[in-house]
Order: sequence, then structure tokens, then C-alpha cells
Amino acid sequence: MLITQSSNQDREHRSARPWCTAARRLVIGVALFCGLLAGTRRADCGEAGGFTEYQVKALFLLNFAKYVDWPEEAFAGANTPITIGVVGENHFGDNLKKAVEGKIVNGRAIVVQAVEKDDELCKCHVLFISASEKKRLGEILGKVKTLPVLTVGESEQFTQQGGIINFVKKDGKVRLEIDLNAARQAKLQISSKLLSVADTVRGKQ
Repeated sequence: MLITQSSNQDREHRSARPWCTAARRLVIGVALFCGLLAGTRRADCGEAGGFTEYQVKALFLLNFAKYVDWPEEAFAGANTPITIGVVGENHFGDNLKKAVEGKIVNGRAIVVQAVEKDDELCKCHVLFISASEKKRLGEILGKVKTLPVLTVGESEQFTQQGGIINFVKKDGKVRLEIDLNAARQAKLQISSKLLSVADTVRGKQ
């Protein structure tokens, strides 16, 4: 009888693992999102508080600055700010600037810049490439792929073309795809906390 009970418990424990893993991802995801909202405004973090797509993406870009480590040579000095560059059509409006306003990450302020010239690409630490640039995506990524620049996109095949993090929409929600090989090439370290909330992570070792 004892053996039967133990065996049943083991089977129940194993069957609960997939649910526990999914629940853990959800809890971590909500915690990260709530962390982004701290100090901005109150919202129902579990349902993203009715935020628009680009409000959510703006908060994620701030989150990336918190959960990615850049090599020392990526910054000119100890007080050099983290620059988030936007290439192409800007659908954020003021949402991105509001999200980063007054925020300090590892002692660095965060600034937002519209990238209009190719020589400005290398000056960014986070580079968001709008879907409007889909036709020249490969060209843009090729210019920064070996530089310490976190490339973020919202286009199909973004990570397959060398991008590091891609926003995808599933069931009306913003999800993440992450390519660790591209991150390694850029000499960037992505926190396991961020990886744990991504739908897809390529290049795991």
C-alpha cells in the first residue's frame, strides 16, 4: 500500500511539473512587468492594465536596459547614459520617453534618440528597428552585428537575420523571441530572468 501511494504521488508530481513551469514563467513575467511599472503609474499588472502595444514595448525596452549587461567598452565613461535608438517609423509617440524619464540603471541615465543616419547606429546601446525598415533590415543589422548593440525588432525573421530580440504578437499580447548567438556576437549578457519570460530562446548552450 505504501509503495502504491508513493508511486501515485510521484506520478502526480511529474504531471504537475509542466503546470508549475508555466505558472513560474507567468509569475516571473508579471513580476518583471510590475517592476517596470513601479514609479510610473498604477495598473493591473496581470492583464497589462489595458496598455497599448507600444506602451508595453516601451516598458520592455526599459526592462532590457535593466536585464542586459554591456561590456565596459560600450560606454565612453562612468556617467555615459544608456542610449535607446529608434530606426524608422516611431509608433511610440511619447510613451518611450515617458517610460525612461528619470530612470537610472546601474548609475546611468537613459536617453531616447531618433536614428536618422547610419553613423548614429553604433552610438546606441539598445537599437529598436521598426517594421517600416523591413526591406533594409539585413543591411542595418549587418552594420552593428559585431558591436555591443542590443538590436530589437518587430518583424518576421528578425532573429533569423541576426537580430537579438524580436517582439511578436500572440493572442493579442506582446511576446519575445531571443537569439543568444547574436547576443554573444555583440558581447552582451542577457539575464536568465529575461530569458525565462521569452516564448522562444535560440542558441542555448
